[in-house]
Amino acid sequence: MHVKRRYHHGSLKQALVDAAIELLAEGGPSALTLTEAARRAGVTPAAPYRHFSGRDALLAELARQGFETFGERIEAAWDEGRPDAQAAMRAMCGAYLKFAREEPGLYAAMFGQAATLADPGAGGAADHALEILWRAVVAWLQEAGAPAQGARHVAMQIWALAHGVAMLAISGHLDPCKTADPALVLEGAVQGVMAAAGKAKT
Repeated sequence: MHVKRRYHHGSLKQALVDAAIELLAEGGPSALTLTEAARRAGVTPAAPYRHFSGRDALLAELARQGFETFGERIEAAWDEGRPDAQAAMRAMCGAYLKFAREEPGLYAAMFGQAATLADPGAGGAADHALEILWRAVVAWLQEAGAPAQGARHVAMQIWALAHGVAMLAISGHLDPCKTADPALVLEGAVQGVMAAAGKAKT
C-alpha cells in the first residue's frame, strides 16, 4: 500500500507528476487516472485540475519532463563525440537503455502515444532529443569520410532500433543472463545501420 505524500505549498504539480510516474511504471498508461494520481499525492480528486485540464495534459507534462531528462543524459553520454564518434555513439546508446530501465514511468509517457507530442513543450523536448542523435550520426559519417546527406533518416532508424531493444529489455525478453545483452544487441544493430549508411553515401 502506498502512503499518501505530504507536499509543501507550491509543489502540488510535481507531486502529481511523481505519482503519475509511479502509476505508469507499475501498470502502464491504462493505470493512470487523475483520480488515482490525486489519491497517491494525498489530495482531493478535484485538486489536479488546478494544474492540469485533464489526463492528456498530465501525460504531456510527463512526456516533457521525460524527454528533457532523456536529452540531457544522452547528450552527456555523447560528450561532443569524444574520444571518437563511434565510441561516443556506443555510450549514447548505453545511456538510452539505462534511462528506459531506470525510468519506465517516464518512458511510457514519452512513447505511449504520439498525440502527446502535439503539446509544444513535450514536442519541443522530443525534437531536441532527436536533434542530439542526428548530430551524432552526422559526426560519425563525417569521421568515416561519408557525406551527411540523409543523416536525419538514419537517426530515425537508430531511434527505432533503440526503442525496440529498450522495450524488449523492459519486458524481460532480453536478459544478459538468459538470452542476450541488450547493449550488445543495440550496438550491433547500430553498427550495421551506420555501415550501410556510409556505403550508400560513398
